[in-house]
Amino acid sequence: MRALIVLSLAVTVSTVTPATAQIAPKIEEASIADLRAMLASGTATSESITQAYLARIAAMDRTGPTLRAVIATNPDALAQARAADARRKAGKPLGPLDGVPVLIKDNIETLDPIATTAGSLALKDNVTGRDAPVVAELRKGGAVILGKTNLSEWANIRSNNSISGWSAVGGQVRNPYALDRTPCGSSSGTGSSIAASFAAVGIGTETDGSVVCPSSINGLAGLKPTLGLVSRTHVVPISHSQDTPGPMARSVRDVATLFSAMIGTDSADPATAKADQYRKDYTASLSGASLKGVRIAVRRPQMGPDLAARFDAALAVLKAQGAVLVDVEQPKLDGLGEAEFQVLLYELKGDLNAYLATTPPAVKTRTLADVIAFNEANKAAEMPFFGQETFIAAEKTRGLDDPEYLGARAKSLRLAGKEGIDAMLAKANATILVEPSYGPGWLIEPIYGDQYQGPSSSELPAVSGYPNLTVPMGLAKGMPVGLSFIGAAYSDQKLLEAGYVYEQASHARVAPRYLPSADVGPGMDGSK
Repeated sequence: MRALIVLSLAVTVSTVTPATAQIAPKIEEASIADLRAMLASGTATSESITQAYLARIAAMDRTGPTLRAVIATNPDALAQARAADARRKAGKPLGPLDGVPVLIKDNIETLDPIATTAGSLALKDNVTGRDAPVVAELRKGGAVILGKTNLSEWANIRSNNSISGWSAVGGQVRNPYALDRTPCGSSSGTGSSIAASFAAVGIGTETDGSVVCPSSINGLAGLKPTLGLVSRTHVVPISHSQDTPGPMARSVRDVATLFSAMIGTDSADPATAKADQYRKDYTASLSGASLKGVRIAVRRPQMGPDLAARFDAALAVLKAQGAVLVDVEQPKLDGLGEAEFQVLLYELKGDLNAYLATTPPAVKTRTLADVIAFNEANKAAEMPFFGQETFIAAEKTRGLDDPEYLGARAKSLRLAGKEGIDAMLAKANATILVEPSYGPGWLIEPIYGDQYQGPSSSELPAVSGYPNLTVPMGLAKGMPVGLSFIGAAYSDQKLLEAGYVYEQASHARVAPRYLPSADVGPGMDGSK
């Protein structure tokens, strides 16, 4: 499978023709605004920009730093780019994303002739010929679907001992800041790809942390939106209570631009019933945004001195911008983790079975039980590092009418929302809560799996369905760390505005250097 991926990359890049082999546009660290300026001025076409990204992927993803962030490029990408160029020439562009290449996490279906695998060999033939509605929304706006990104297999739900960023289809994703460090997951490839400028923007998905963590750890801005603003149809599922696609980019403005194009009501996803009410340009209010007099609740979890220093510096920026900071402590939320896990187990079985039933006949795994059997039969390829005990536990659940499930969902929702985020905001009389997103990326560990014990901002907004925006706040121990802006349901715009003000005042993001290991500073690595 990996040989086929390399071949597809080589074939795609070889389509550069003399007519389009002009001076390659500068795409490294380029924003959507930069790309649009190139297109408007005629210094680049969408085709030349797309070719430049494909060439960068070919040079860096399976060679060079070998990030393994892209599972497959789209053989139709250049044709889509040429169509965008034709629209522009005719004076009929479709919107701010017209002609802009976008990378899509490989658990989200696209109608392009590439499989949606969730990183599993069980889905290697899952070429559905259909767009997930979130992709259809991007396509309506003229976005070029550049390819599919690698991920933690099955979005990190197969095992509690999994390795973030590893999949049987794509191998191990690497962090562009330090190649021996985790990219986090499960949107690992999207995080690594966008940090490495394989595209300006990309889509990840989150159940609990899978947008926020790889965004934070790869030096990106990333939004886990309010649940129900973005459709989940034709996305390989874990949990209808918590799953959502989310935008990831190197700036808050680019996150807002992509997010604006993702929102929409989908009749097949009841959670999105209100989404059309929130369709708008989320970039429109950014330039005039202010934090003067805005009350912000501050949660200070236990953290190491390097992360604490970055967090203190971030709080100083917020204060200098006029924010009123009020410290709060997280209430005791006993049993939240256990209740959330029960919900995920029950919903995984029901939701995945429903999804697999809609896949093409070439996909032989039609149920979770089939996937478990497939993994056992293909243990050498699928389970060289960790098992599938979470899948097995999910298969034993008894259905969504089980009192155990209903009680766990009610409990987790109450603890995360009313008694968690809502209570902290109310205590501070605030509309925004800030805390560190995650600590710096840990070493990739194939024997013991992910080894992380630091703070995490993801659980409460993930379980409650509330939005969580992470924004870079610099480097700790040589690795990126992020600042989370969390609010109540449908406060996404407020969070984007606050994050933008912070970003513009702090200029904290640092571009990656593709080091073999983290640059932790004198003395911290044993040197003098």
